[in-house]
Amino acid sequence: MENIEFEAPTWSQIYLMLIKLARQIKKSSFKPEVIVGVSRGGWPPARILSDLLDNPNLANVKVEFYVGVAETREEPILTQPVSVDVKGKNVLIVDEVADTGKSLQLIRSHLLEMGAKEVKIATIYHKPWSSVRPDYSVKETSRWIVFPWEIRETIRKLVNKFGSDGEALNKSVEKLVAAGLPRSLVNYFLRDVLEGGN
Repeated sequence: MENIEFEAPTWSQIYLMLIKLARQIKKSSFKPEVIVGVSRGGWPPARILSDLLDNPNLANVKVEFYVGVAETREEPILTQPVSVDVKGKNVLIVDEVADTGKSLQLIRSHLLEMGAKEVKIATIYHKPWSSVRPDYSVKETSRWIVFPWEIRETIRKLVNKFGSDGEALNKSVEKLVAAGLPRSLVNYFLRDVLEGGN
């Protein structure tokens, strides 16, 4: 955990990567009829891709796998099945990152079981060790990515992880700042979490 390196893309960087992702999808022969955002991290990119692809047909699926920063359960659990009927349809799964690939494998299998005609996967990032290679992806990294929509959550998980080990927590905080997160924002959320904001 102490060896973990962070990457913290800005909203603007994410948006530009999603434009690239949309271009990849448009250039391919695949025409998604339904875009399925993976709850929760896949929601923001799914909503933006819905706009960029001019496709308002958004759906949701939820899988629980991560319990902390770079910590997972043994296996992902499908806790919310797909929210619309996908039978006979081309479906695009959207998530922010393909990390282990296990969640994406589970979701793809679920959608095919629900009768989807064809299922493709789009992620902003992918990890080199992922068991699933997304059909569309923009950037490979081995770092832990802190997306702009999960900064507070990441800090809360670090506080929970290190508890009273102030030195380890401070090292992680400095790594977040070095990765590009504004110190004022990191300090704000750190104070909020430490003061009992959970």
